[in-house]
Formats: sequence, C-alpha cells, structure tokens
Amino acid sequence: MEPRNNTELIVIHCAATKASMDIGAEEIRNWHVNDNGWRDIGYHKVIRRNGVVENGRDLRDTGAHAAGYNHKSVSVCMVGGMAEDNSAEANFTSQQWTALKSLVRELKAEYPETNVIGHNEISEKECPSFDVQKWKEDNL
Repeated sequence: MEPRNNTELIVIHCAATKASMDIGAEEIRNWHVNDNGWRDIGYHKVIRRNGVVENGRDLRDTGAHAAGYNHKSVSVCMVGGMAEDNSAEANFTSQQWTALKSLVRELKAEYPETNVIGHNEISEKECPSFDVQKWKEDNL
C-alpha cells in the first residue's frame, strides 16, 4: 500500500461498459492487474448496476485512476457509461444514482474539504459520461 497523505478530490468515473455488462470490482481488478500490469484495481469504490457499492483499493491507499491527481484523491467508479455504439452514455440505473448520492455524502463526511469532480474535468476523456457539477447541484 502507498498511503495517500492528503485528500482534496473525490473523482467520479465510469467503467466505460455497456448497460448489459453487469460487472464489479473483481472484474475491474482483473483488467487493471492482468491487462495493465497494475498492483491492484485503480478505483477505491465501485458501484454495480444493482447499486451495491464494492470496495476496491483501501481508502487510505493512493489510487490509479487520474494521472497527476492520484496522490490527492479518492475515486468512485460507476459500472456503465457506454452506449451500444461505444459512445459515452449516462446509462446508469436508479439504484446506482441513489448509491452514488449516499456514497459521496459518506466520503464528504470522511473528507469534508474535498471537491467532487468528474474525471473529464481533469482529463481529455468523456468519463464518467455525465456532468458531475450539474449532478452535484441537484443532489448534494
């Protein structure tokens, strides 16, 4: 484990998977370890299609999810985010939206000084396939 010294951001991601793919932390861990050669899953939390929140890396550990920001952030990955034609799509379930709201509130209680952002706010990616700032206005 590589402990994170400070936590300034909560970064929301998507798995870039189609709505038909019901995967979780274990599958993503396998992709990250076997395909990318990482030591563990890059995300701290994964929200499955049914709204179940699964643990990834230990919350105290530095993640591997946002280049240049891993040392000061925790990450939440929502399974989904990709349409059948491989374009970005906010195809998340109502259970996932409910779990995201609850989880982000928990993380904000643990790390009160953090700012919640989407991965696309600090990278050239479309991830997490929705506007996190708009979501925050409506939900936090």
